[in-house]
Amino acid sequence: MSTRSQLRFVQRVEQTDETDGNADRIAQVYRHSDGYPGSVLRDLAQLKELLDATRAERGPDYTAATFVFLDKLSTVDLYLDGDPERTIDAAQPADLLEPSNMEHLDQPLFLLGHGVENPADGIHGDEEYLYVVELPTENSFDEPTEWTVKVSGHSAFPRWDGPINEAFERASWQFHGSLKDALAELVRDEAIVK
Repeated sequence: MSTRSQLRFVQRVEQTDETDGNADRIAQVYRHSDGYPGSVLRDLAQLKELLDATRAERGPDYTAATFVFLDKLSTVDLYLDGDPERTIDAAQPADLLEPSNMEHLDQPLFLLGHGVENPADGIHGDEEYLYVVELPTENSFDEPTEWTVKVSGHSAFPRWDGPINEAFERASWQFHGSLKDALAELVRDEAIVK
């Protein structure tokens, strides 16, 4: 069963008198499966660690794109379908994209499951969790700083058919703090429930 979610990667823009209608920079991603906090927060922590180590954090758009890339990369094993004859040659990864190499799949799940959303549209209405990842406003070449995350309660936001921009504004948040603290608190809580 899918646990759908929306993630907003946000970088706050300092508002000044000269700022002419500029708003926060936002990139939004739809994730069809594994949207529960333990999975999303672990994936965000892995992403943060990679971006810190490589100094590759470049704001919400790049961060969201890298999140989707890493998430898709982690599902490429679905392509192999358990067949020991089927492999991916690291020297020829483009073979993976050859349509004839996917004929054994009903649906190439590693090609599905994510969407780049228009933040003004809000959410679809069938998500179970919303996340806001607040990125620092410092220069990306400065020392890495902590990300702040907000995690909604389970389905704790307006839900109806059609796009709803108000969902993020009206959500009830079960957590708002550092990514490190979110991992410690929410992933621990999920382990206790199971």
